[in-house]
Amino acid sequence: MIALIVAHFALAACAGPLVHRLGRRAFIVLALPPAAATVWAFTRWDTVASSGADTWSWQWIPDYGVALDLRLDALAELMVLLAAGVGALVLLYCASYFTDDTPQLGRFAGNLLAFAGAMLALVLADDLITLYVFWELTTVFSYLLIGHGSEHRHSRRSALQALVVTTFGGLAMLVGFLILGQAAGTYRISAIVADPPETTLAVSVAVVLVLCGALSKSAIWPFSMWLPNAMAAPTPVSAYLHAAAMVKAGVYLVARLAPAFADVPVWKPVVLVLGGATMLLGGWRALRLNDLKLVLAYGTVSQLGFLTLLAGTGNRNAALAAVAMILGHALFKAPLFLVTGIVDHAAGTRDLRKLSGVGRSLPYVAGVAVLAAASMAALPPLLGFAAKEAAFEALLHGSAADRWALAVVVAGSALTTAYSLRFVWGAFARKPGVPDTPVHRVGWAFLAPPALLAVLGLVLGPGVGWTDRLLGAYADTLPADGKPYHLALWHGFGLALLLSALAWAAGTVLFLGRAHVTRLSRRIAWPTADSVFGHLLLGQERLALQVTGFIQRGSLSVYLATTLLVMLAGQLAVLVVDTPWNGAVHPRLWDNPLQGAVAALTCAAALLCLTVRRRMKAVVLAGLTGYGAALLFVVQGAPDLALTQFCVETVSMIVFVLVLRRMPVHFQETVSTWRRAARIPMALAAAATIGVGMWVAAAARTAEPAGAAMVREVADHGLKDVVATILVDLRAWDTMGESAVLAAAAIGVTSLIYLHRRSEGTMVQEELRGRTAWSLSAHHSSRLPQGDDAAPERSWLAAGATLAPEHRSIVFEVVARLLFHPILVLSVYLLFCAESLPGGGFVAGLVAGLALITRYLAGGRFELAEAAPLQPGLFTGLGLFISTGVGLLGLADGTVLHAFTYYGHLPVFGKYHLSTSVLFDFGVYLLVLGVVLDIVRALGAKIDRQIERAAGVLTPEGGPEAGGTPR
Repeated sequence: MIALIVAHFALAACAGPLVHRLGRRAFIVLALPPAAATVWAFTRWDTVASSGADTWSWQWIPDYGVALDLRLDALAELMVLLAAGVGALVLLYCASYFTDDTPQLGRFAGNLLAFAGAMLALVLADDLITLYVFWELTTVFSYLLIGHGSEHRHSRRSALQALVVTTFGGLAMLVGFLILGQAAGTYRISAIVADPPETTLAVSVAVVLVLCGALSKSAIWPFSMWLPNAMAAPTPVSAYLHAAAMVKAGVYLVARLAPAFADVPVWKPVVLVLGGATMLLGGWRALRLNDLKLVLAYGTVSQLGFLTLLAGTGNRNAALAAVAMILGHALFKAPLFLVTGIVDHAAGTRDLRKLSGVGRSLPYVAGVAVLAAASMAALPPLLGFAAKEAAFEALLHGSAADRWALAVVVAGSALTTAYSLRFVWGAFARKPGVPDTPVHRVGWAFLAPPALLAVLGLVLGPGVGWTDRLLGAYADTLPADGKPYHLALWHGFGLALLLSALAWAAGTVLFLGRAHVTRLSRRIAWPTADSVFGHLLLGQERLALQVTGFIQRGSLSVYLATTLLVMLAGQLAVLVVDTPWNGAVHPRLWDNPLQGAVAALTCAAALLCLTVRRRMKAVVLAGLTGYGAALLFVVQGAPDLALTQFCVETVSMIVFVLVLRRMPVHFQETVSTWRRAARIPMALAAAATIGVGMWVAAAARTAEPAGAAMVREVADHGLKDVVATILVDLRAWDTMGESAVLAAAAIGVTSLIYLHRRSEGTMVQEELRGRTAWSLSAHHSSRLPQGDDAAPERSWLAAGATLAPEHRSIVFEVVARLLFHPILVLSVYLLFCAESLPGGGFVAGLVAGLALITRYLAGGRFELAEAAPLQPGLFTGLGLFISTGVGLLGLADGTVLHAFTYYGHLPVFGKYHLSTSVLFDFGVYLLVLGVVLDIVRALGAKIDRQIERAAGVLTPEGGPEAGGTPR
């Protein structure tokens, strides 16, 4: 099973090169995985038809009981045959539908095959979390397929609408899954169905949430608006997603969970009412549309309501009718969509008002369409008739609610007959006053896929008994009301046959009076769900704008004050109501007086920030608070934290200073006297509340601290530095996630500076024809020695010549040059000593970044370019690659981020050991170095260049920055 799923995704990844090499013939190759899945499913027919099952399992998250469980039983067998079998035929159909020069054909082919793989995994999943993962993958791939023609606004809007609606339902479903999993004590679907949890309020809420996901996926009202709009996708997508795949996922989920939850009180009202309403509304809407695909789309909505109603009824005979109808629906709706694509391809239009005489020109195409439409209208001897008869019998002998549902189904069946006739008449009949539509011939390869499906619907009508054993194996999982029903084409004359005849007659009358029906339908038409959805989105956007305009007034201090006040009110309310300090251990002011002194100075610096008006003073004071926190770490005995805090604070202050060059000296915001006076009390109250909250949280500890256990764990591995070991081994997942977030944040921030591109040629000194940004604001000093009066100078920096003499500091240049390499060596030392001494990849990367910052501060952007000629993205990307690679290396032992250690001996150095955690830390080192370098280049060198360009001291276009020859 898993091999078939992986094969789908693997070949989908190769779709681009295959299409580039083979053109549209690549679809034949891409059809192999779903064809293989179809063959495999047929080989397992006897096993699952005998109520057996094939299973496969892989423990995904063992500690939480989450596993990748796959299970092939009777219901899954049916869905695999449909998803894989119809998928293979649709891919073969694509080889004739598209041309070799169709834009983005490789991407489309890959998405379609990947969608087939996700659908295959969805129906085989036997774990709620696994099912959800592949459920959302089908959502993503359907979004890409519906929006394939992204150059058209309608395609983009339709794709987004489908994504929003189905994702909303999927998130609700996920919450329901989590509640069900906790209530049942397992996330395994087969175990939950076999032993469902007791019906409680939580379980009832979970069932409603799960149904929200299922109904939104299957376009059940009020979520039905997305499916007709999804007709913006190419016809093969419509044939596959809306006949045998995506929209069937919701019906499949209802059928899968019905044996366990059909008796929950909220189940039947939701399923029966919404399913019946959808059947009627969709069928009625299909009677007044002129686009063949839209007629089929609303017909699909109607049929999905019917299927949902049957699958959720909750008894054995209705379940048997539901799975028979699922099979029949795929075998008539897929060929109808494919035939519509052929007509559109041959005639150039799908408008039934413009089509005339196509049946005479394309008789074989018309024959396939008539065969499929007859099955949709439930005419004998087709499979649709046998399935509809089973549905009538099941509802006829059910409860009172089932009989009310039967009346709705009969009315919906009349509508089905009417729009089936409308489709055949509109596509193929000769219409008075409309000239015959010119068409081109259709090749056999183009017609073969829909013809095969339609013929299967004809063969399985008389041969429906062949499927009874398989479909009955699923139906037997539900309770039987009375005598078990068995599938057959003919059950004699009875009330069910009479109801079918009534539906045919009523549908024929509706079709014959189509002009009056259309006028009536348009006269009493309610606002479409699509229109309501659009107005809801527009209203939400307007409300968001109003709220944003009211709340966000452009004052950062107001935002911060609002946040603090809300936090303060919430915390004080909790503290006053719960009084959590009762019985808590009284806090100590300090362990030694030095802590109190450092804390007092830190608080004083923080309070002074509230009174200053110059930005630079505020930055310095804020930096002092950070250094004060680092000193507290030193006094407390946490050198690792102190070293990291010192480095972070230093880099932060330098970044602030670089940014302040482009900002006014004073704060521009006008602050009233009372607001300035209120800042200090508010800050003190917030600080006191946070302090009390931290004390209460610490005093509430009941378990033993984990520190001693961590020290022992680290010592058992021959290490000493607990903090570094935690970061790169015990909690390496956190470090990897934080590293990725750090990289993403740095890229996002610097991209605001690099508005157009992240690189503007090479930073060579020849592009400068004047003074640098560091000396543009100053006048040359006449007191400096000129010409021969100056003594010979030695250049300590590679770019020293670009600095104005009055702004050069020889001492700083000498110190920067002499300390640059020792600081780099220190960073490497901090990296490799982290197992026993304070250090680590993060702080080592910051130290290396400080070495580069020192070169920049001493010599400007050209000096930085000489010191670090490589792009920062190289370091960032390489760091992420190494960290991720080391993490995945642990899979060799079965666990991600598993640490390996190698012990060896060198002739001179003696014994040594090399751990993968050191390599992981090296990746963090490179990533942090790249982030710091990127920030300095963006906020330092890039801004320097902007200043120089504005002053006209850079070479014009065609110089080095434009790729020309330096002048």
